[in-house]
Amino acid sequence: MEKRIAIIGAGVSGLLACKYTLSKGFRPIVFEARNSIGGVWINTVETTKLQTPKPAYQFSDFAWPDSVTELFPNHHQVLDYLQSYAHHFDLFKHIKFSTKVLGIKYEGASDEEMQSWSLWGGYGEPFSSRGKWIVEAQDTRNLSTEVYQVDFVILCVGKFSDVPNIPKFPPGKGPEAFQGEVMHSMDYTSMDYESVRDFVRGKRVTVVGFRKFAMDIAMECSTTNGVKHPCRVLYRTEQWNVPDYNPWGVPLPYLFFNRFSELMVHKPGEGFLQSLLATILAPLRWALSKFVESDIKKKLRLAKFGMVPKHSFLQELGSCLITIVPQGLYDKVEEGSILLKKAPSFSFCREGIKVHGEDTPIETDLVILATGYKGEKKLKDIFQSKMFQDSILGSPNAAVPLYRGCIHPQIPQLAVIGFSGSAANLYTSEMRCRWVAELLDGKFKMPSIKEMEKDAAKWDQYMKQYSGRYYPRSCIGAIHIWYNDQLCKDMGWNPKRKKGFFAELFEPYGPSDYVSP
Repeated sequence: MEKRIAIIGAGVSGLLACKYTLSKGFRPIVFEARNSIGGVWINTVETTKLQTPKPAYQFSDFAWPDSVTELFPNHHQVLDYLQSYAHHFDLFKHIKFSTKVLGIKYEGASDEEMQSWSLWGGYGEPFSSRGKWIVEAQDTRNLSTEVYQVDFVILCVGKFSDVPNIPKFPPGKGPEAFQGEVMHSMDYTSMDYESVRDFVRGKRVTVVGFRKFAMDIAMECSTTNGVKHPCRVLYRTEQWNVPDYNPWGVPLPYLFFNRFSELMVHKPGEGFLQSLLATILAPLRWALSKFVESDIKKKLRLAKFGMVPKHSFLQELGSCLITIVPQGLYDKVEEGSILLKKAPSFSFCREGIKVHGEDTPIETDLVILATGYKGEKKLKDIFQSKMFQDSILGSPNAAVPLYRGCIHPQIPQLAVIGFSGSAANLYTSEMRCRWVAELLDGKFKMPSIKEMEKDAAKWDQYMKQYSGRYYPRSCIGAIHIWYNDQLCKDMGWNPKRKKGFFAELFEPYGPSDYVSP
């Protein structure tokens, strides 16, 4: 009898999980709360473009169409590409749209029995005749609910949607004290483009944050209102947002996304010689960072605007926080239609915002909180079991403890795809989905729970070393080749994918290197 696989979410990871489980003869059912595929690409800012160069953001077996000539396609082109992929592999018939998963419950072994296991799922296998997952789903159109029993669950819920991160304020100093309007960027992006322009027109807008969405929203507000009503941007920390991927004419992947660059990084599970080499080459990596920083400072004139970060570009790289600055942003800062204001902390008052340490409030009509999302809460809340809710996120002082970035050692018959980040998330999600499909197909088994936890702890240590306070993002970007090597070895593939010694060492790795062997 065919094994039923529940896939929650029809974004990039969900589509990939559907495609690869189908290829192994399983019967996937994809639950998608919206009425379209695409995940974070469904609702976004009008000017949003892909942040990863097109060659690094594509399916290994489905190239971008020749009609897309831009290196960084816009979000309409990305959505069209995802739609074409789903049509090409006939995935739509496996997707239940407008179907929100209310919760999942494991039926099988008791909590006490599961806690006594030494192997994942009791036997180190992805399926069990004793255990099933119960998925409770609601049709968002008529609010009817239905229950599904499945053999395995793949969570592709993402971490940058649905549950907004709203800063906490002391009593009486939050949005309730403000006479104007406060909204999260999620609400902003849910509006159509014309409505957004009408909504912000003539208003004094303050955007909180300085990541991609914050910059895009500030650009749109400044274009609508100009210098008459400048858009103010409150930021906590200066960031190494890049103007392009060619510092001083050298493509960034040749500096940081090849095997040679990874020799300069201490990696989880490395041997003595690899560790020694990483220590010896650390000054070279520092020099490359300074090389990139000097290019960013020159092109964006950061010193002129007081926007030179105090931390290294390497931390941005190790945290998967590299963002391309919207073209012309600092021109708008210079003309006065965007005002940058450092605010490590702030609160609301009747007139607007009060920055900590300053007496005069920033008068404003509309505050847009581009403060991110609570991905961990979304992941936790999907479980009905308190034991799984408590264990899925692990320690408060550690990244989510997923073996190979996919499997929680304490939760049977379940995988998580797309929760930890990389420099090119589509590419990494595809590798993970292929790995999970091979696991489901019995090509390899999981090690003991103790070994899985030990390996996850090594990766947590790596993330803390190279990502600093951003370690919860679980970024593998700086060592994505090393990470993929582990997946390849598990699946029985040759991890060396290039032709020739120098190509293997110095050429960047990308999706095309992992075409099925």
